[in-house]
Amino acid sequence: MYDQLLANLAILVLAGFVGFAVISKVPNTLHTPLMSGTNAIHGIVVLGALIVLGDLPADASWGVRIIAFVALVFGTLNVIGGFLVTDRMLGMFKTRKPEVREAEAAK
Repeated sequence: MYDQLLANLAILVLAGFVGFAVISKVPNTLHTPLMSGTNAIHGIVVLGALIVLGDLPADASWGVRIIAFVALVFGTLNVIGGFLVTDRMLGMFKTRKPEVREAEAAK
């Protein structure tokens, strides 16, 4: 049991280092497409969490149910937040309407 926990912790730490190394080398022009792709992956993760939560046995402890539900909520918040950030980043590339520019210039 202890060996399995230690192995899982080592994998988690190594995955964190690899993820940081990969993301830090992404150029600024690719952040928006990368965010959109990540949102699609997180959507699949949320769907999988729903399936796992629905397939829990009737005798599963409340602790397991609460942890699964919290994981589902965090995954959903991650998807929603990612889409909001992507929408905001894409909004930065839109041109303003002429009347908005004139109103800002008049201030």
